[in-house]
Amino acid sequence: MKNIDLLIDARWVAPVEPDDRVLDHHSVAVDKGQIVAVLPTERAHQRYRAEQHRTLPHHLLTPGFINAHGHAAMSLFRGLADDLPLMTWLEEHIWPAEGQWVSDEFVADGVKLAMAEMLRSGTTCFSDMYFFPDVVAREARRIGMRAAVGLILIDFPTVWAENADEYLRKGLEIHDHYRYDHLISTFFAPHAPYTVSDEPLSKVRTLADELHIPIQMHVHETSAEVQNAVESSGKRPLQRLDELGLLSPNFMAVHMTDLTETEIQQLAQTNSHVVHCPESNMKLASGHCPVQSLLNADINVALGTDGAASNNDLDMIGEMRSAALLAKLADAHSDASATAVDAHTALAMATINGAKALGIDQQTGSLTAGKDADITAIDLNHLATQPIYDPVSQLVYAASRDQVSDVWVQGQAQLESGRLSHFNTTHLIETADNWRARIQSFSNDDHETP
Repeated sequence: MKNIDLLIDARWVAPVEPDDRVLDHHSVAVDKGQIVAVLPTERAHQRYRAEQHRTLPHHLLTPGFINAHGHAAMSLFRGLADDLPLMTWLEEHIWPAEGQWVSDEFVADGVKLAMAEMLRSGTTCFSDMYFFPDVVAREARRIGMRAAVGLILIDFPTVWAENADEYLRKGLEIHDHYRYDHLISTFFAPHAPYTVSDEPLSKVRTLADELHIPIQMHVHETSAEVQNAVESSGKRPLQRLDELGLLSPNFMAVHMTDLTETEIQQLAQTNSHVVHCPESNMKLASGHCPVQSLLNADINVALGTDGAASNNDLDMIGEMRSAALLAKLADAHSDASATAVDAHTALAMATINGAKALGIDQQTGSLTAGKDADITAIDLNHLATQPIYDPVSQLVYAASRDQVSDVWVQGQAQLESGRLSHFNTTHLIETADNWRARIQSFSNDDHETP
């Protein structure tokens, strides 16, 4: 028998690759942080002797969920300005709050709150686009969570940088620091077409090509954004980005709620990726991304929660359900279809598709021998998920994040039987409430009548 670090026996395993099959009574063998085999449990017990052995008789094992777009520190703004249109929400509430409160301390506390929430709900990797990306990378590395850290770029000065050159200089320093890190990856993160001008975008394209790292950007988030761009420049934003050379296999377009058939083909021809944030789009009434039409064109579509200030949670199980249900409604490119974005497709969007978009699919995204052991276990032995005909359907359409029992990142337990391994939840709640008191007190003072 071969000695290994960890053997997980499960009722079902959904490896995601190479196909949609669900393996019955299978085990995942892990050694030195990597998956060494996925095989029937009886054979696993004959082949391996594990230092740690977990038996999960009512559980589904999946790859750890990958939250492909978000703003983790904004968890401290959760509920601050609800039920408002996007630009009102941004310009009158979020941007002023950020101007007042965002700091390295704010980001550190916010990202810890976000990581705890994400791990508790099965997410093993998150993509972050926010200020102080060095702090985000540091905190993720400290507790051993996988993170793709956005090197933010925006035309106007903020607490993080004064101009495009400083944004890029600081971003490159972070990239160099984590260049060989196995948990932290980087991507360029120009905010949006309406906040970043042509010259910085051209620099980003050149640097991304040289360094072989992705670019992620909010694009076509609303029809108003597209209309304003046409009125000011005569071009739709995607056309402008294509002319600047950004559309490529390294480009991730987030949101994409306003698309023409020509633009869908443009994305397909350039092998660009789309990151869909269904719950944030619905809450802000931003529009409806035509996901099934994108998938029909062989475009890789990943899932993200966006920030907790506009969602208001970081729950990828909920995001899968919303993506599947929303896609079944009619959109501008197809008739309503109950077959759109089935449960297995939704799981792929939340796992391997996110890994492909972020350029880390050789490391994570599926339960495949040779990949890192990023694994999520969901206990389906609950009233709400009985009876079980298809465990993946029950995960997507019936399960809740409270049924996530165990999470491993690189084979290290981050959640064990529902308990976080590296966080004091009482302290996190107290810290979040302290920030609420400070922010709310300032907001109340700011709106008092003289």
